[in-house]
Amino acid sequence: MTDDSATTARPRQQEWPAGLDVRDLLAQGWRPTPFLQFILKVHSRCNLACDYCYMYEMADQGWRRQPRRMARPVVDRVAERIAEHARAHGRSRVDVILHGGEPLLAGVDHLRYVADALHKTCDPDVHVALRLQTNGVLIDDAFLDLFEERGIRVGVSVDGAREDHDRHRRRANGRGTHDEVRAGLERLTRRHRHLLSGLLAAVDLESDPVTTYEALLEFDPPGIDLLLPHGTWDAPPPGLTGEGTPYGDWLVAVFDRWYGAPVRETDIRLFTEIIRLVLGAHSRTETIGLSPAAMVVVETDGSVEQVDTLKAVAEGAAATPFHTLTHPFTEALYAPGIVARQIGLRALGETCTACPLVRVCGGGLYTHRYRSGTGFRNPSVYCADLARLITHVHRTVAADVARMKEEN
Repeated sequence: MTDDSATTARPRQQEWPAGLDVRDLLAQGWRPTPFLQFILKVHSRCNLACDYCYMYEMADQGWRRQPRRMARPVVDRVAERIAEHARAHGRSRVDVILHGGEPLLAGVDHLRYVADALHKTCDPDVHVALRLQTNGVLIDDAFLDLFEERGIRVGVSVDGAREDHDRHRRRANGRGTHDEVRAGLERLTRRHRHLLSGLLAAVDLESDPVTTYEALLEFDPPGIDLLLPHGTWDAPPPGLTGEGTPYGDWLVAVFDRWYGAPVRETDIRLFTEIIRLVLGAHSRTETIGLSPAAMVVVETDGSVEQVDTLKAVAEGAAATPFHTLTHPFTEALYAPGIVARQIGLRALGETCTACPLVRVCGGGLYTHRYRSGTGFRNPSVYCADLARLITHVHRTVAADVARMKEEN
């Protein structure tokens, strides 16, 4: 793959989308999509030391300067800003994800305060759908009672079988955490299965794909998110050498096992979204497709960021000049970095726009397009792997559709 811009190195402030002419886009008729999903970093530290973590192990170390916990006055202001934004744009529902770091480090009382502040400020005309993403090791009865009382659905990060999970998801002393995560999940599902929103697993080329999938199935999750490790053209993901399609092959193996099962065992969002796209529907996630990204991140100090995966790119890559204490969320909709994730094809370079898979691939995750000197106007570092997966899914689904037509 090659860049779609000049390769001469230049400062990051001059890389695309810096200089994106938002006024011209507005003159052409483009309008921003209001934020529908708010990721609140309620705690900025973590009790694990996962070696692939984009928050702590990659380029942006800004977490060191953040307060450990989102203070209650900041919580109140953030809740006001969310309600203000929803009402200004006629939205009757917003999704709020309590995130970190590890959000359970904030404690039961503080998480209750966050939930109550959001509901109090947004009710009755704006429904707040609360979710929380956790590594699972702190889940206990007190947290479970809180989740039940406040209707908080819970996503848990687990990387499959014990050996594969413990290879990367460890304590600072090197001890694996699979047994702790399993115990937390078992507590959650024993009496509160309806609160489990799904499992999140990082794709690891060292693990067997089918074994990983079947290990996740043991928890009977309603859904699974398979996440490609974050990387860029400057710092490629592990095992991505430019030869072959190792991540595409890994995902194809899981797809065949999932799709070929006699009954649907769970949802795998990446696969479901690709199937939707090849059948002509719109994407509902930023990972794939051309639909506008409608999510924003609020750090523990109340500052507004684009998307936290950009911390894999460079120091300050996720930052915006906005803060919830001084700016409504609507102002952030016009920041070039946020606009770039909402304008679909107009954000892509010639290599992507000329590709027959572009409406399904969408250029891949925005973070994975970065190359120093040219910014984000490049194909995904996973370009060949995505092509391998999408082509395979398309052929498989097309064959099924053709067979059904013949049978009818």
